[in-house]
Amino acid sequence: MTSTVMRPETIASEPRAPRRRARPRRQNLAGWLFVGPVIGGVIIFQVAPVIASLGVSLTNWTGLRTPRFLGAENYVRLFTADADFYRSLWHTALFTIAVVVASIAIGLALAVLCNQKVAGVGLFRTLYYSPAITNVVAIGFVWFWLYEPNNGLINVILKGIGLPAPAWLSDTRTALIAVIIVAIWQGVGYPMVILLAGLQSIDGSILEAATVDGASAWRRFWAVTLPLLTPNLFFLSIVQFISSFQVFGIIYVMTSGGPNNATQVFIYKIYSTAFGEGRLGYASAMGWVLFAIIAVITFIQWKGEKRWVHYDN
Repeated sequence: MTSTVMRPETIASEPRAPRRRARPRRQNLAGWLFVGPVIGGVIIFQVAPVIASLGVSLTNWTGLRTPRFLGAENYVRLFTADADFYRSLWHTALFTIAVVVASIAIGLALAVLCNQKVAGVGLFRTLYYSPAITNVVAIGFVWFWLYEPNNGLINVILKGIGLPAPAWLSDTRTALIAVIIVAIWQGVGYPMVILLAGLQSIDGSILEAATVDGASAWRRFWAVTLPLLTPNLFFLSIVQFISSFQVFGIIYVMTSGGPNNATQVFIYKIYSTAFGEGRLGYASAMGWVLFAIIAVITFIQWKGEKRWVHYDN
């Protein structure tokens, strides 16, 4: 048995193994160079203004004069001496409940219809979803014309069948209802797509087994399909709530909070207080109250998830 003894000069001439940490460090540096501008933009334009608004909410800053520290005075005034605060919060709650419930319910119905294997179903899916991606200004102007008291299409139809034709956007009794109708019409497309995806992910063998057991179509929907859609419904309940509670565009375009503040929602009150009245400190306080309300309600939704959401599929 022979053995080979390597000479020192041979060992010295052997190529050294590359440093293992050099390449990861270069890769990490390249990665940080790519994400650095994005992170910097988020910090400068999103995180920093949010933190600054908390400080501004404790002052009487108007945007021009030197701010004076007020402590919690803005928050105390908001809850104790501002009747418009509770009115706008009530309008927002009514708007949110109506839009969330109706848009999800109608979206579910449309998803069931669009899940059928019939000719032209793709066209209907596109038509139902298109309002969700249409510019809110265009939607506002079109519906503003439809609601026109004298020559609007809606009132023309109502007069033609002998029904009263209200002054939709000019009447304090109907203005908020009119805006809610528009928001529901615009908002059903997104729930439809999410629920349609949920319907198409359900294993067909489960429904076949229910059919074999004698379950009717209605029974299969309530006992099998709907429980399997609860994760999608839970997601939509959170997303639609946050979106509806922060409604602004359709209000700004169609009513500007009128008539007589009948459609003044919370976000529009913040906007008018900050840029209409120049009270940026007070508006910032309202913004943080809005954040707290959304955070609390979302937390309650998350805590109640286990009681009705089923992830078995």
